[in-house]
Amino acid sequence: MQLWFARGSEVSIREQLVTQVILGILSDDLAAGQRLPSTRELARRFNVHANTVSAGYRQLQRERWVEFRRGSGVYVRANKPPVPPSSALALDQVIAGLSRSARKLGVSLPALRSRLRQWLELQPPDHFVLIEPDDELRKILIAEIGQTVTFPIQSCTLQDCTKFIKGGIPVALPNRAPAIRQLLPAGTELLTLQVSSVPTSLGEWLPAPTGALVGVASRWPEFLKVARTLLTAAGFDPDSLVFRDAREADWQRGLKQTAAVVCDTSTAKELPRGCRAIPFPLLSDASIAELRRYVEFISRPLESM
Repeated sequence: MQLWFARGSEVSIREQLVTQVILGILSDDLAAGQRLPSTRELARRFNVHANTVSAGYRQLQRERWVEFRRGSGVYVRANKPPVPPSSALALDQVIAGLSRSARKLGVSLPALRSRLRQWLELQPPDHFVLIEPDDELRKILIAEIGQTVTFPIQSCTLQDCTKFIKGGIPVALPNRAPAIRQLLPAGTELLTLQVSSVPTSLGEWLPAPTGALVGVASRWPEFLKVARTLLTAAGFDPDSLVFRDAREADWQRGLKQTAAVVCDTSTAKELPRGCRAIPFPLLSDASIAELRRYVEFISRPLESM
């Protein structure tokens, strides 16, 4: 394993040594049982104080990366210590994996560093771009995403997606993803949103009540079809369901007489006063969590690591 030290850096020589040894172990450059250079050898080779090298080795021993063998030297331990997912070492492990993959591809370290520098100098995205050709479905998805994340949301059709993605994070439903990937520039990441099953908001209505009218309202025709299928399968009497297409002028008629109205997130805001809304989210909890993690990944300050 090759070592190097930056003198005059804010990071001490000891910490540089410790970090490089750990990265070497994580990336398998340093194999279990491999002997490390002696304290005297490193001190002489890099013109550093022997006490600095010794302190670094002792830290590695305390953290269970290496072991001291009396009269023999310092060796990489057989078992790597567990790495908490939230620790800086977990990030080191990711970097080590990237370095290992680059070597397998025959990419030199200078080329890898140059490419990483280009990526890191890019302006981070500051909004989501929802790519969806259906106008009504697009409004529903924007409403759902807007309730859960702080990033602004833009939207566009498939034909216009290349005009809108600059500075944004493209997101789409699974059925649109293959066509969209063919339109996006190579290397562009596309977040695929998964659709939810029966929402937890219907839990208190199951088993289905008898004799109660239940409204179903949406501007998206497919929502009305899916809701009919799911509610009927859940045991609701089809004759007790009142369907309203929110694109029609008088769609709110009769909804005040229902016990509750199953609707999409967007239509819920337009129900008559006094109606009990049961919003039926289209996006799964996993997709919402992924969007939040993405925002946190971009916005989280370094100090919180």
